[in-house]
Amino acid sequence: SAMGTLAFDEYGRPFLILKDQERKTRLMGLEALKSHIMAAKAVASTLRTSLGPNGLDKMMVDKDGEVTVTNDGATILNMMDVDHQIAKLMVELSKSQDDEIGDGTTGVVVLAGALLEQAEQLLDRGIHPIRIADGYEQAARIAIEHLDKISDSFPVDPQNIEPLIQTAKTTLGSKVVNRCHRQMAEIAVNAVLTVADMERKDVDFELIKVQGKVGGRLEDTQLVKGVIVDKDFSHPQMPKELKDAKIAILTCPFEPPKPKTKHKLDVTSVEDYKALQKYEKDKFEEMVKQIKDTGANLAICQWGFDDEANHLLLQNELPAVRWVGGPEIELIAIATGGRIVPRFCELTAEKLGFAGIVREISFGTTKDRMLVIEQCQNSRAVTIFIRGGNKMIIEEAKRSLHDALCVIRNLVRDNRIVYGGGAAEISCALAVSEAADK
Repeated sequence: SAMGTLAFDEYGRPFLILKDQERKTRLMGLEALKSHIMAAKAVASTLRTSLGPNGLDKMMVDKDGEVTVTNDGATILNMMDVDHQIAKLMVELSKSQDDEIGDGTTGVVVLAGALLEQAEQLLDRGIHPIRIADGYEQAARIAIEHLDKISDSFPVDPQNIEPLIQTAKTTLGSKVVNRCHRQMAEIAVNAVLTVADMERKDVDFELIKVQGKVGGRLEDTQLVKGVIVDKDFSHPQMPKELKDAKIAILTCPFEPPKPKTKHKLDVTSVEDYKALQKYEKDKFEEMVKQIKDTGANLAICQWGFDDEANHLLLQNELPAVRWVGGPEIELIAIATGGRIVPRFCELTAEKLGFAGIVREISFGTTKDRMLVIEQCQNSRAVTIFIRGGNKMIIEEAKRSLHDALCVIRNLVRDNRIVYGGGAAEISCALAVSEAADK
């Protein structure tokens, strides 16, 4: 083999004798540390330019030629092809920051890079790595204590949301959306406060859905107190708007029962065939009647139904939506206070959801339609509906809004703030150096 020669020991077990062993290099000691620090610094310097209000966005092109333009540290690092192990650690770092806090993903990495850069100089002076790590631990403790001292707190009060909006604006300032960051901040604050559970100081992000549609301007982005579903009514002649909708939410197929076992129906004569058709039709009418009897005036179905059923629904003036996905169905159920009905026979009046208005909106000239379910009974499910010139902007606006939502959620959990723009950091640095001089 190219690697070396094969030999056998006295028990007949094979082993390899490698050649050129003296020429293979292996990094040890300081050399290895240096190469690790180099890699981490390289990652940090990539992100450094996207920090702050004058930071620039990064444009990433993946293998398929999809273009992403983003300012979000976690996204940049996620899409970067990183081979070096230490650089991978940096990626993990920003990822965990994203999962835990949601914002500040660029800052963590740049800070880590800067700390390592300083550590390199200390290593050159011959200080042991463990001593350096200990020093960093102590400094971090001092810095955190100092931050606790200089932080201001303000009440998170749904009546006075201005401070929250200001804080959210800070987050959005460095993003693409900053030309309408006031509006985005208001949307984010209102979304979080609608969903927030103030007693438990918790925010369930499952209830905030962010959806985008290409077209329009960023300024057309809106917050819908309800659910937006990317579907339309099943028949074009159904009314486009329903007031006081009582919604039957079905996860069972809306069609005549099929034989569950593998029986065959022998249809020998025309009469049999007609009888079968009549049975199907009667069954449908019965089902439609059953829905109407509960008082529902809108059926939302996870599965499809026949075109024949569609016409029957139209004749009976029961608008319906078909092929609604699972997560959307759950959101609709939460928002409207309805129960999901898995079997047709279980449908009763108390399982219906209620919405003040259900309307179909269409966009541009592409015949793109969406359903908006608004003024729901339980207004705790909201949808942020983003418009923008192209897919990239919408994706980036989604990421920016995610950051803003996370920031406000963190304020609901812990309402302390420090001054931004590097002021708090400089104050910390002074405190740490003062402690060091002691």
